[in-house]
Amino acid sequence: MSNLSNETELPCDFVDGCGALKLLVEPQEKALGGFSVRRALPSREQHRIGPWVFFDHMGPAEFPAGQGIDVRPHPHIGIATVTYLFEGEILHRDSLGSEQAIRPGDINLMVAGRGIVHSERERPEVRSVDHRAHGLQLWLALPVADEEMEPEFHHYPAAEIPALELDGVPLRVMMGSAYGHTSPVKTFADTLYVEAQLAPGQTIELPQAEELGVYVASGRLQALDTEIPPYTLAVFSPEPGIVLEAREQSRIAIIGGEKIEPRCIVWNFVSSRAERIDLAVREWKSGAFPKVPGDEEEFIPFPP
Repeated sequence: MSNLSNETELPCDFVDGCGALKLLVEPQEKALGGFSVRRALPSREQHRIGPWVFFDHMGPAEFPAGQGIDVRPHPHIGIATVTYLFEGEILHRDSLGSEQAIRPGDINLMVAGRGIVHSERERPEVRSVDHRAHGLQLWLALPVADEEMEPEFHHYPAAEIPALELDGVPLRVMMGSAYGHTSPVKTFADTLYVEAQLAPGQTIELPQAEELGVYVASGRLQALDTEIPPYTLAVFSPEPGIVLEAREQSRIAIIGGEKIEPRCIVWNFVSSRAERIDLAVREWKSGAFPKVPGDEEEFIPFPP
């Protein structure tokens, strides 16, 4: 989706006396295409976690008939976007000619590389009735060697994502390897993304990664003597044996992976080189990016 603001001033709290728990990030709400999102990355104190440089929690949003998600065509460079829905449906179109309905449990992976344009809307049959939308969108920074690769699009139906139960806790290994399972979703660096749903009193030991975070999409967790409330990103040190306990029914996203070099982020453009972003801005303003077949009339202008 479109990063409609360059602001990264999000409220964060450093945590003392909580073992491996270093930081709690409270996302800031942003308006986006007819609904709002909670943006956890980038933040003032936490720019990225492993290769993840952007984390949005959209919804849950209620739409009456005739309204819905309407994110006009916009560009990306230097990243791969990951879209995952809890509820609802989004129609993805991009400048490669891809057209794909994303449904709950699916993973949509769009690799921007040297440049891609996409839109996120809804099919008429979805938009014609009252409906809900709820999910996550994340950006992976591509390794420096892959930043200018040819754009790609990959879609993974829900049935292809490894699902398991660990001590009664349902898990899905969305990307990377964890708990003895490996996701088929393409990665470019050591990447971790796991979803877990915990009942009150259940615990989960976090997988190990060089950098590690847990986002509470719903519910409430406890990490030693610190509570992690809903809509909060908890950042952990890479220590073994980190255990979280659910205080209520909870749904969490565990993200992480290998540490990457710093990235420049301006609007929807991500690169290891500031001059590359300057070029992308000029190209978008001049109309040099490709169009999205089937969605060619509108676009999001570069913000002032």
